Amino acid sequence: MRIRPIGTQNFRGSEAFRNTKSTAWPPQGSDRGGHQQAVGIRTQSPPKGRNWAWRGLKGSPSWGVGSTTVAQIPGQKFHGPPDSGRFLRPRLFGQPPCTDSLVGGLTKHPCCVTIPGMSHGLNPEQKSAVETLAGPLLVLAGAGSGKTRVVTFRIANLIRSGIKRERILAVTFTNKAAREMRERITAMLGTRKRPSRSRSADRQEQPDGPVIGTFHANCVQILRRHAKCLGYPERFAIYDRGDQESVARDVLRTLHVHSGMLKPGDLLSHISRWKNAGIGVDSALDHARSDAEHVAASAYRRYQQAIKLAGAMDFDDLLLMTEQLLREFPEVRKEEAGRFDHILVDEYQDTNQSQYEIIKSLAGVHRNLCVVGDDDQSIYGFRGAEVRHILNFKSDWPDAKVVRLEANYRSTAPILEMANRLIVFNKTRHDKVLKPARMGGRPPRILQFKNETEEAESISQEIRRLLDRGVREPKDVAILFRTNEQPRVFETQLRKAKVPYSLIGTQSFFDRREVKDLLCYLKIMDNPKDEVSLLRIINVPQRGIGAKSVETLLSQAVSEGCSVWEVMHRSPLVSSLPTAAQAGIASLKHLVERTRNELTDDSVSLASGIHRLIDGLDYLSNLTRMYPNPEESEARKASVEEFLNAVGEYEAGAKQPSLSGFLDDVALAGKEFGGGKEKQQGNSVSLMTFHSSKGLEFPIVYMVGMEEGVLPHRRSLAENFDDVEEERRLCYVGVTRAEDELTLSLPLSRMKWGKPRPTFVSRFLYELTGQADNPNRRRAMDGARKEIAYSKRAANRKPGEAKGGKRPAKSRRS
Repeated sequence: MRIRPIGTQNFRGSEAFRNTKSTAWPPQGSDRGGHQQAVGIRTQSPPKGRNWAWRGLKGSPSWGVGSTTVAQIPGQKFHGPPDSGRFLRPRLFGQPPCTDSLVGGLTKHPCCVTIPGMSHGLNPEQKSAVETLAGPLLVLAGAGSGKTRVVTFRIANLIRSGIKRERILAVTFTNKAAREMRERITAMLGTRKRPSRSRSADRQEQPDGPVIGTFHANCVQILRRHAKCLGYPERFAIYDRGDQESVARDVLRTLHVHSGMLKPGDLLSHISRWKNAGIGVDSALDHARSDAEHVAASAYRRYQQAIKLAGAMDFDDLLLMTEQLLREFPEVRKEEAGRFDHILVDEYQDTNQSQYEIIKSLAGVHRNLCVVGDDDQSIYGFRGAEVRHILNFKSDWPDAKVVRLEANYRSTAPILEMANRLIVFNKTRHDKVLKPARMGGRPPRILQFKNETEEAESISQEIRRLLDRGVREPKDVAILFRTNEQPRVFETQLRKAKVPYSLIGTQSFFDRREVKDLLCYLKIMDNPKDEVSLLRIINVPQRGIGAKSVETLLSQAVSEGCSVWEVMHRSPLVSSLPTAAQAGIASLKHLVERTRNELTDDSVSLASGIHRLIDGLDYLSNLTRMYPNPEESEARKASVEEFLNAVGEYEAGAKQPSLSGFLDDVALAGKEFGGGKEKQQGNSVSLMTFHSSKGLEFPIVYMVGMEEGVLPHRRSLAENFDDVEEERRLCYVGVTRAEDELTLSLPLSRMKWGKPRPTFVSRFLYELTGQADNPNRRRAMDGARKEIAYSKRAANRKPGEAKGGKRPAKSRRS
């Protein structure tokens, strides 16, 4: 059976479409440099007698295949029929599934052969990494190869070999990864208990174990001990994005920089890029190329002076200042390096220059450094990550042992074949090939549509049919896209199809206005010199301190070189302000002092003290006044309640809960709380970017918008070799998220500046299908560049200007 050209036929009810077996793509002989007018698809009906709805059998002790019932092996969970490759997946520590012969058609993979001691359930390569306990070690862990299992087993093996738990440091990139690693270690080894030193006498005893945390969390601890060496207070504040923008806006205003030249957000982007590359204020000017960058370099110095004067650091400073501290103070470097005998770094391919230097400083003496990562999944170059760190590890540590984990336990063989075919086009990489532990499976599909609306509609309807048939649950499906603009049309069509979905990566909980207000109150109690926080809440709720009074206080602080908080305590100036402002300042000072005393009282819990602060502010009543709409005011009050819940959770889990510790946790984890990868709401389809999908897996994955200028992104098409390679790695990450089924799609046209414009097939689709030598690949790449040039002209065209670049001549009356 043949499907006619997609885009000219409504195929949504087609049985052939739902049971696609293989794809012959792209057909030879197409027009417009890569535009395919037809997709030849061979279809095959599903095997008879195999109506498996195994996804719905969670918790079942057995499942049936036809008339055969296979009993569950103790300690294991089955996840599918024999030839699905998903049926013997041990869940205790994330063991991989098995695929060799066992009983009743079941199979057992060599990876599940029991090896005494710490080698239980490890394949030979994993076993080699776990049993290497000294010297530098590079573990090249391909997608789905059991990386986390290897890391946790290795930590456990170090402890069982006699290394003290507290002498082991494991560094991750996310709080979620650190938490999962900690839980696995606890489950494997149990925990030694020690009395809690917290203010609550009835709190449970806290576990003692390896030091596991993110780069930023560990840097905070180092800086808390030694920040005074760099001229910062021990209790420095950590500025979030909103705080940074406030400082950047003031700096640009002081320098009289017009917003057309440099906006606060653009300045922060330049500063962040320089900091992630380890470039300080003294050398930023040497790296400036454009006029905007020269202005940004000058503003960088003012910005850094401003936040240091406020006793604060931003998120990037945590790394940059730690690197500077370890480089310039040998005694500090010796002390910090001496805290640990073994260091493990997860996702090493994502390290930036500062992180690279910090790890070298800490591991330089004992040299017991294990780094785990995959250069083929290095996709954060825009954040300063440098793939060369993992590529050059053997050069940096010549005696390093290299272990390659190539067995993939996640995806079926056809999916991995496509992934391997794609990534070999990257020239700068370690040689490795993903090898499937799951044989068989449906080949990935490539679909084309008339436009992006039809693409979203057809995919949404297909998902709806899957749900109606009971074949899949919504949470089994992910739709991956490259840009943040793409999901709009999918949201519309999913709502029409009544498919529940979650848009991953929404606003952080700690960025909400009411939560931000409360955080600023806590920040000035922890550090009264935090001017950004003080100016935000100085009249929230309203207490009579108007804009003119604030300007007077601020001007005095600038002229005297002190903080606004100090000026507020000087009676001559305050007494010159309006009566209402005087009363408001007195009220604020009393509230802050009283709450600070409560929060430092060991007999009062942190949550109780903050609750009293909220009552003292009458903040909930203020929300009712500010938001007359009952639904909105209740939602914001719920955020305040959730904020208190977050404080309570922090107290329950911290060894020594304190206001400073809570603020540190918020600064380090705020971007993840209520957002990012953990935002999926219930049983729903996940809509997320390729970047957000890293580290996740789904039975069914749709990669949409597979066109030049989208993936690879238009910014990478300026013949920048490194950028295109990172885009290819991004595509590779998307492909390897799929467990069972993968669909790649693209529209033949897309709306741009209000008009439909032709699209061009992504070069990656040719590479994925083994047709990189197809002449249409080059035609598509050339056509995309012309289309991008057109879009730039359209974006810059002035109103009334003709396409040629000139304004049309005014018509003369006859």
